[in-house]
Amino acid sequence: MSNVQRSTFIDTHCHLDGEEFAEDRDAVVQRAREAGCRAIFLPAIDVKSCHTVLDVCMQYPDYCYPMLGLHPEEVRADWRDQLAVIKTLLPRLLEGGRGGCIGEVGLDYYWSREFEKEQLEAFEEQVRWAVELQLPLMIHCRKAQNEMVAIIKKYAKDLVGGVFHCFTGNEQEARQLLEFPQFVLGIGGVLTFKKSHLPETLAAVVPLNRIVLETDAPYMAPVPMRGQRNESAFIRHVITRLAEAYGVSEEEICRQTNENVQKVFGIQI
Repeated sequence: MSNVQRSTFIDTHCHLDGEEFAEDRDAVVQRAREAGCRAIFLPAIDVKSCHTVLDVCMQYPDYCYPMLGLHPEEVRADWRDQLAVIKTLLPRLLEGGRGGCIGEVGLDYYWSREFEKEQLEAFEEQVRWAVELQLPLMIHCRKAQNEMVAIIKKYAKDLVGGVFHCFTGNEQEARQLLEFPQFVLGIGGVLTFKKSHLPETLAAVVPLNRIVLETDAPYMAPVPMRGQRNESAFIRHVITRLAEAYGVSEEEICRQTNENVQKVFGIQI
């Protein structure tokens, strides 16, 4: 266990700015550090959270890194107004080589297709931001992979890369995403769920140099923490399951995923 504890990891997707952490954010960060988490990336979902993400990242400089964007589930009739405000904040991502990112953006038709057209337009606009600023993308996609891929293909040669957040798909879907060589798959707590097919899928078709770790905290806590509020320290359970799936050490999982993060986000952590 001592060797495992010495290895460090990075949480590429944690809503640490959320109300769920308002009472004990410092303690959550402290537990993350003690568990070996060396950095946390915070995605915004709307105008309000763009501000809270930036505020939290200022509280924990060189540890928390911001992402700014409009989440597909937050796309409503006023999406153009929201994007106009968020765009004014984008220069904050470029300050001091902070490793910023456009996110969490994408498409989500899981619950409803009411704003399908608006989601497509909002996503494509934010993809153009990523091209213009040469920043990576944090992409959320549910029940819309073909539509998402079609948009990414239009800009693929000009994008620096990014993360396909919360990948839970099958081998065919994994292969389709791996066709974008500058992108990686975000893997979190679902990997540890009893009925998850992810361990087999990843080991079969996804090289370790195409994976990054994430929590999506406070959501989707891994087994044996399932049902609790998720937090960055819990990634240790994901690392253990990944090591089992790939037949390598937990230290190797940490080393390779850290390297992947630094490549995708273009920063040394």
